[in-house]
Amino acid sequence: MTAFHVLVPARMASTRLPGKPLRAVVGRALVLRVLDAVAGAGAASVHVATDSEEIANAVEGDGSAVIRTATDHESGTSRLAEAAAALDLPDDAVVVNVQGDEPEMPGECIRQVAALLAEDRDAQMATLWAACESEAQWRDPNVVKLVCDDRDRALYFSRAPIPAVRDGGWPADLARRHLGLYAYRAGALAAWNALPASRLERLESLEQLRALEAGWRIAVAPAIRPVPPGIDTPADLEAAQRRFEERETAENNE
Repeated sequence: MTAFHVLVPARMASTRLPGKPLRAVVGRALVLRVLDAVAGAGAASVHVATDSEEIANAVEGDGSAVIRTATDHESGTSRLAEAAAALDLPDDAVVVNVQGDEPEMPGECIRQVAALLAEDRDAQMATLWAACESEAQWRDPNVVKLVCDDRDRALYFSRAPIPAVRDGGWPADLARRHLGLYAYRAGALAAWNALPASRLERLESLEQLRALEAGWRIAVAPAIRPVPPGIDTPADLEAAQRRFEERETAENNE
């Protein structure tokens, strides 16, 4: 199995759901639920990267490791780069970024994205996608779409519906939504903050476009397991609560 390290960035300043990492999901803080999901993936190490003492105390109190980061990061990847540097990893080490609001991320997908990067020696990053479920989802600007080349490397990510169909309709067989699970080489993370400012990143508000515009290669593949949605809003939190409650009820009835 590919050796890899997991970093979970977490911050309190969420616009749509303030204090999100410490919101309870069936009696357990969201960030701890994420760590529960990561626990079975087989990582060489797992750390939460945060600038919040509240989050750090909750994580350490639960027996997990924390890397304290600066408060002035402009992006999540910048925070990740600082945390990876603190681990003093070799440049070819694989670092998987599991978002702090993804408490149902399958361990199989975490291993998959790590292996995907390890196998593509010319790629600096790797990520996963799933098929768009409908034309409405493909057209939704809140759903990030991607297109790739015949070597399964990303050509572009966009909030626009891509690839476009000149004669109308939608490309059901090529409509792919991006899943926010990334693997990076530690050396790439060390170089992140030196990448030039990206016009495309600013236009679309998508960090991965900075990497593409700089000429980085991003390996992509379809996720081998369904990935439930992350938690961005109070409605998302309520939906996750219901799913966890249903699973716990089913497990107790077995």
